[in-house]
Amino acid sequence: MRTLRLALAQTNTTVGDLDGNVEKINLMVEAARSQGADLVAFPEMAIPGYPAEDLLFKPSFIQDNIEAMHKVVAASTGIAVVVGYVDADSDIYNASAVAYDGHLSGVYHKIHLPTYGVFDEDRYFKRGNVCPVYVINGVKVGVNICEDIWHPVGPVAVQRDAGAEVIVNINASPYHAGKRSFREKMVATRAADHGLYVAYLNAVGGQDELVFDGGSMVFNQVGDLVAQGKEFQEDLILVDLDVDAVFRSRLHVSKPREDPAILQEIGSSETFMLSQSSLECRPPLPANDGAWSLSRAEEVYHALVLGTGDYVRKAGFKKVILGLSGGIDSSLTACVAVDALGNDNVLGITMPSRYSSEGSIADSSVLADNLDIDIWVVPIEPAHEAFEDILEPHFKGTQPGVAEENVQTRIRGNLLMSISNKFGWLVLTTGNKSEMAMGYATLYGDMAGGFAVIKDVPKGLVYELARWRNEHGHPKNVIPEAVFEKPPSAELRPDQTDQDTLPPYNILDYILKAYVEDDLSYQNIVDLGFDPQVVRQVILAVDRNEYKRRQAPPGIKITPRAFGKDRRLPIVSKYRQF
Repeated sequence: MRTLRLALAQTNTTVGDLDGNVEKINLMVEAARSQGADLVAFPEMAIPGYPAEDLLFKPSFIQDNIEAMHKVVAASTGIAVVVGYVDADSDIYNASAVAYDGHLSGVYHKIHLPTYGVFDEDRYFKRGNVCPVYVINGVKVGVNICEDIWHPVGPVAVQRDAGAEVIVNINASPYHAGKRSFREKMVATRAADHGLYVAYLNAVGGQDELVFDGGSMVFNQVGDLVAQGKEFQEDLILVDLDVDAVFRSRLHVSKPREDPAILQEIGSSETFMLSQSSLECRPPLPANDGAWSLSRAEEVYHALVLGTGDYVRKAGFKKVILGLSGGIDSSLTACVAVDALGNDNVLGITMPSRYSSEGSIADSSVLADNLDIDIWVVPIEPAHEAFEDILEPHFKGTQPGVAEENVQTRIRGNLLMSISNKFGWLVLTTGNKSEMAMGYATLYGDMAGGFAVIKDVPKGLVYELARWRNEHGHPKNVIPEAVFEKPPSAELRPDQTDQDTLPPYNILDYILKAYVEDDLSYQNIVDLGFDPQVVRQVILAVDRNEYKRRQAPPGIKITPRAFGKDRRLPIVSKYRQF
C-alpha cells in the first residue's frame, strides 16, 4: 500500500517576526520528522506573517523574508517542507516554497488573488501561472494557496489532470462566525469532484483585527473527513493517506476531464521528483481525535479570547485596564480579558458619578471579586463639578443635553488613559457593534483606548456570550445575575436607558445586519416587515457616524462584514435612499 504520512503544522506566527517565525517553523519540522512524516506543510505567509500589508512595499522586508525562507529549507533534512513566504522576481508573489532534504525543490505562486472584504492581494502581488506537482515518497502532490481551492475549475483541476493524488492547500483564512461549515462543504466537494485527497491547512492566531481559527482538515477522494485540527489552538495534525485508494477510485469512478484549453488558461503544469516510494515500515499513528463541534457562542468566545490575547502580547503589552460600569458589555470584556491574559494582568476601574446606581457599583465589585482581579474605585464627581464650573459661562442660557452628559464619559476616558500612560497598561474599550453602528458612543470618552474587544459583537450576541461564559467558564457564574436583568444604560442622567435613544436591541440588531452586513436597501428592509420610521432612523445613524468609527480603536472581526477594512464607505457622502 502506498502511503503518504502528512503533517499539517497549524502555527501562530507574527507579522514581521521573521526570526521568531522561522524558529517556530523549524521546531515543528523537527517534530514532524520525529513522527516519520514524509511532508510537513505550514500556512500561507507563515514566514513573514499575514497580512503583512504595506510592509510588502519595503524591498528590505522582501529580501529578509527570502533569507528566512532559506533557513527553513536548510532544516528540511530527510523531509519535504511546504511553507508560505513572499517570492520576488520582476514582481512579488504570494508563494509557497517546497523544500526537500536541504534543497529548494520548487516554488508555487498563488494564482487567484482575492481582493474583497479584508483582502487586498491585487494591491501587492502578481498572479502565478504554473501549477506544479511534486513526487514525494512516490506520491504525486499538488501544492496551492488559499483562494486557489475555492474555484471549482482552478489549479486543483490542472494538478489533478497532471496526475496529482493529494492536494496540499495552505491558508491564512480569517475567522467569522459560521465560516467553518462553508469551508468544510467546499473542501469536501473539491476532494470528491476531483477524486483525490485535499488537505486544507489554516493558520491560527490573532493579527490586528483578524483572528485565524485553525481547524485544518483533510478529506479523502469521496469527500469524507479523515483528519481534523483543533480550533483556535496551535496543532500538529498527522495522518496517513492511503494513496492507492485514490488509484482504485479512479479505476471505478470515471470523472469527466476538463477542457484542456480551459486548464491551459489557468496555468501550465510541471512535475518534480523529490523522493521515490519507500518500503520502510513505520509504527501506525494514533487515531485522530475526530471532528470538533463548537456552538456559535463557544466559537465566538474562543475567537475573542485568542484575538485579545495575541493583540496584547504581540503588541508588547503585559497588562490591560478597563472601565467597569456594572453593565453587560464591560462584564463580558473583563471575562474575555481574564481568560486571555490571566487575572493578574487585568485591572478594573470603576468610576462612579452622581448618576451611578448603587446596583451598578455593587455589580462591578462582585464581578471583580468573582474574576479575582484588582479593582480601583475612582469617583468622577470632583472632576465633573470642575468641568461644569469651567463651562458654565459659555453654556449659560442653553438647555442641558448630550454635551453635558458626555462630559462624564470624557472624564472617564481621560482617567483611563492617564493610568495607561503612567503604568504602560493597555486600555480595553467595551463598546459593542450595535452601539458603534448607531454612534451611541462618545469620542474621546468611552471610545478612548487601545483595543476594542467586542466592537464587532452585536448587543444580542453580547448577552448570549455572557450566558455561555457563566455556564461554561472557569470559574462559572462570574457575571452577577442582576447584570443580565437590568435594562442597559449609560447612566449619564437620571433614569436613563439605551432604549430612550435606540430602538429595542432585538429589532435594531436585525436591521443592522440587513443594512451593514447584507447591504439591503431601505425598501428591502421595510419589505421584511420593519417599521419604516425605525429603518430610516437606523440607516441615517449608521451613515452619519462613519466619522466616529474611523477614530475607534481596532477590534476583533467576528461577523462576515465588520466595520473597517470589510466595509469601506466615504465619511462625507450625500447619497441617501429616501
